[in-house]
Amino acid sequence: MIKVIKEGILLQKTNHAFENEGVLNPAAIREGNFVHLLYRAVREGNHSSIGYCKLKGPLFIETRNEEALLSPEFDYESQGIEDPRIVKIEDTYYLTFTAYDGVNALGCLATSKDLIHFEREGIIVPQITYEEFNALAASKGMINDKYFRYNQHDRIPKKEGETMLIWDKNLIFFPRKINGKLLFLHRIRPEIQLVVATEKLTDLTPQFWREYFLHFNEYIVLQPKYKHEVSYIGGGCPPIETAFGWLLIYHGVHDSLEGYVYAACAALLDLENPQKELARLPYPLFVPEFHWELKGEVNNVCFPTGAVVFEDTLYIYYGAADERIACASTSLSALLAELMLNKI
Repeated sequence: MIKVIKEGILLQKTNHAFENEGVLNPAAIREGNFVHLLYRAVREGNHSSIGYCKLKGPLFIETRNEEALLSPEFDYESQGIEDPRIVKIEDTYYLTFTAYDGVNALGCLATSKDLIHFEREGIIVPQITYEEFNALAASKGMINDKYFRYNQHDRIPKKEGETMLIWDKNLIFFPRKINGKLLFLHRIRPEIQLVVATEKLTDLTPQFWREYFLHFNEYIVLQPKYKHEVSYIGGGCPPIETAFGWLLIYHGVHDSLEGYVYAACAALLDLENPQKELARLPYPLFVPEFHWELKGEVNNVCFPTGAVVFEDTLYIYYGAADERIACASTSLSALLAELMLNKI
């Protein structure tokens, strides 16, 4: 078993109006000796924006904004912008998040050169109903029965006059182009999928998505496999490039008598073909165990969304019980060695 140190709570809600209900699920990126955290901030009424905090080293707060860095601007994000992740590709930061309008939750992108000014790129995942998805994805073979369970919205086609779409969340870019092309993970429950072969975002046309869903099974990267992830899985932190492959810290969910339990998990993907899974831990990397992970807005949650490396230590930032931000650390080399003992 891998030794994981729970570093404890890093950020909690404040009296500032934009984050007076909770803070959680931070994006993280290291630059020099500093770490930028862009986190989900929740205000009264469960409306989310993105807050900002700068760390010196992996754990010490240097500055923290008293106002939201990014707030909802468009109808499709009127209820909030949630669960950011961030990477830097060449000279541009790619900040992804989930936009929620009270009905649909869809992956969006904003880009920046300086982490101060952001240009909204809008929704970049498909906007498709379950019926449309199923007609395409199942046309060339069976798909997991759980896609029906999680995505057909109890057969309600519309809510508040708005068409119910498949929820497509956990949008996460790889931190560099592969063979000259952008790649990103996304998640239509219960599995993690990969979008490949996009040279530019304008390639993501309705025809692109039609072809994608016609070959949907080919783009499933990870499926629930072990007991701690049997209900569903989803992307966590942006992939970390190592000599052994892309290290992916993701979340796994299983049902219990007390409801769903969210744990942090780890896998390796092939460097040049990330559709290929190389290894996976057969047990969770860490699980809810302390009171601040067990009790909160949503109980029993460790939801990893950002990770950085200092020397040989991997620091994983995560939402704890959907109310606060915590950090866990482990030896990167030890984790990779353990993964290599659990090759697929």
